[in-house]
Amino acid sequence: MRRLLAIGIGLLAAAGAAEEPPRAIQVAEPPAAARNAGEATVFSRSGQFRVTGGDAMVRGTVALLAEETKDELLRLTGEEDNWKVPVTLHLQGRAGDPLPARTIAMRLIVVEGVKTLRIDIHLSRGIEHERFKRSITAALLYGRALAAGAGNDEDHALSVPPWLADGLREASAWRLNQTDRRLYEALFKRGGLFRIEEIFAVDDREFENLDGATRAAFRVSSGALVMALLEQPQGNEGFRAFLNEAAAFQGEMPTLLRRHFPELNLSETSLAKWWALQLAAKGGINPLTDILTIPQTETALAEALRLHFRTPEGIIQQKELAAWPELAALELQERVAAVRPAEDALVRLSFRCFPSYRPLLAEYQLVLADIARNRTDDLADRLVALDETRVTMNARAARARDYLDWFEITRAREISGAFDDYQRLKDRLKANPHQRRDDLSAYLDRMDRLFHREEPKSPFLPPR
Repeated sequence: MRRLLAIGIGLLAAAGAAEEPPRAIQVAEPPAAARNAGEATVFSRSGQFRVTGGDAMVRGTVALLAEETKDELLRLTGEEDNWKVPVTLHLQGRAGDPLPARTIAMRLIVVEGVKTLRIDIHLSRGIEHERFKRSITAALLYGRALAAGAGNDEDHALSVPPWLADGLREASAWRLNQTDRRLYEALFKRGGLFRIEEIFAVDDREFENLDGATRAAFRVSSGALVMALLEQPQGNEGFRAFLNEAAAFQGEMPTLLRRHFPELNLSETSLAKWWALQLAAKGGINPLTDILTIPQTETALAEALRLHFRTPEGIIQQKELAAWPELAALELQERVAAVRPAEDALVRLSFRCFPSYRPLLAEYQLVLADIARNRTDDLADRLVALDETRVTMNARAARARDYLDWFEITRAREISGAFDDYQRLKDRLKANPHQRRDDLSAYLDRMDRLFHREEPKSPFLPPR
């Protein structure tokens, strides 16, 4: 299940390799020794979270983070705050203390029939925000199950699946624009690391053993799955009903999902398809907003400039543009058919290529048109010139990138003056803007001056 993913970016390893997963909770009796009567307690804004231990500043920070986590979950599910199960957060230790086996532990305490969730947090690492928020998310899911009547049977342990806790946190991060889209893009391009059944199969112990890169891939995959469920036709209503049962459900997860999301019953692979579409939507390239870099444009251009030949058996073969002389003996319609895929690919690439490549794409379109018409007298020289231009552009881009890296490293303290001429030209253009004298432009200029409460300065403006 833990197949290695050949992803060329180092961002996956930054997803918190040491995070402790929320474990299944059992009913426990309250501790025999009550805490000191004088120990200060901080209540959160809504009153659901009670923080004890630690100093006053840490208690306040923990209370704020807990409420922030709950607010993010409520915005994700589109519901009001109607909490029923209180949560006690007890802080232990201090920064620099020996690291315990588990820095965050959760249990259920029942006092005279009143259920309370308690989370013990060891401060040897301080408050690690994302790990803490993940535990709070799990506690809120436990609370939903307890409020719905689950957890009365001592032999029936509640358990939040790792994919659900991680997925909810990732979905909230995506909504708040706090996640890295490149992670989705890397998984989308390589087909992902986990299959849908493997995501469900990861338990708490397996989650603990995931390395940093695999854990990041698991979080992104889980987040895409949660977002796919949120976008089902049943909307937030079906998702809220699913969350109420998730922590107490003992069967196969696809069964519970199909119960609350009927659209997943259409086929055995419906859930996998929805999940794959969500991953593609988050990781795919948006041609309206995403601009390729020069190396990416070069790669896409090399893939686009391919001629399609049809063999005598009717099989289509792709050859590089350098094979254009082989088209000379074909009929006009066959030559047109051979270059049309490349022409279409260049049009699609023009929407998102690096801007300086657009003139090159236009020139390649003319080259393809001449190949189709068999006008190839100077074609070899034109192709050589285009190749030289591309080599030059790549070399300049690499040099500019190296220079910017060097500048960032050295952080120059003085102004070189290399851009003084450019800045002076910009100032001159700003000081002496070109003014059109047609009636519409004069009217718009006057409206602009009136809006800014300025007196007209041009003799071409109509009088007031």
